[in-house]
Amino acid sequence: MGNKTVIIAVVNKAYVEQDVESDTTMFDIFLDSFWLGEGTKPLINHLLIVAVDRKAYDRCQFLKLNCFRLDTDGVDFEGEKIYMSQDFIKMMWRRTFFLLEVLKRGYNFIFTDTDVIWLRNPFTRLSKNKVEDLQISTDTYIGDPWSEKNPINTGFYFVRSNNKTISLFETWYGQKDNAMGKKEQDVLLDLIRGGVIKQLKLKVRFLDTLYFSGFCQDSKDFRTVTTIHANCCRSITAKVTDLKTALHDWKKYKRLDVNSTMNLQWTKHNWCWKSWRTPIKTNA
Repeated sequence: MGNKTVIIAVVNKAYVEQDVESDTTMFDIFLDSFWLGEGTKPLINHLLIVAVDRKAYDRCQFLKLNCFRLDTDGVDFEGEKIYMSQDFIKMMWRRTFFLLEVLKRGYNFIFTDTDVIWLRNPFTRLSKNKVEDLQISTDTYIGDPWSEKNPINTGFYFVRSNNKTISLFETWYGQKDNAMGKKEQDVLLDLIRGGVIKQLKLKVRFLDTLYFSGFCQDSKDFRTVTTIHANCCRSITAKVTDLKTALHDWKKYKRLDVNSTMNLQWTKHNWCWKSWRTPIKTNA
């Protein structure tokens, strides 16, 4: 964008390729939400798809999106990376390093996982105050946008490029080899709880799930919800199924008369809840 802001999503083969039993992919649902959302279509022009394997890159190019191929020597990122598996953790750290490089080049960015659907333009809900360095989503919002007790989620956040945020990402990535199996989100949470915000003099806003919601804590208001993240969910199949249902709920809301008093509620995310109890088959 004109203010050197870009939207970044990272994809691999598992997110762009249908298996035999599927009629859509996570990536398709993600892109569909830009089409179905309010004020979101133009944002596709500012979306950079970072592909970590050849299949994802080819799919991105076929769709004529803005594509970047991110190579990692000696690592295969093609198959589904199950939550907290070693390959999942490696992919998250590779992503963090790439985003650090983006900040160093002077770009602000929204990072979004592709299991986030965009129902409204998030820039209308994000603070425009330039002294706020980082605005990050939460799994559950505790009511205070400045409280470091909010449980963060790195699946959606907005960061401004400056010396403080570059230092944060350098410190964050620097913990990679001491993380002992932790995913990058847990390491950032540890840093926050350890006082890194004060140490680096950062201004961090923790985002309200009323606007930036997820399956851990649904937004209670269809009129204000901006994004929905398929968090608290373990497999791609479960995420795809419940995100399709969430988009169906959104379409029902959009068809309501403007003066309707009908009180819509989100359909329960049953596939995601069950995903924690079901052994997962992968093509990895």
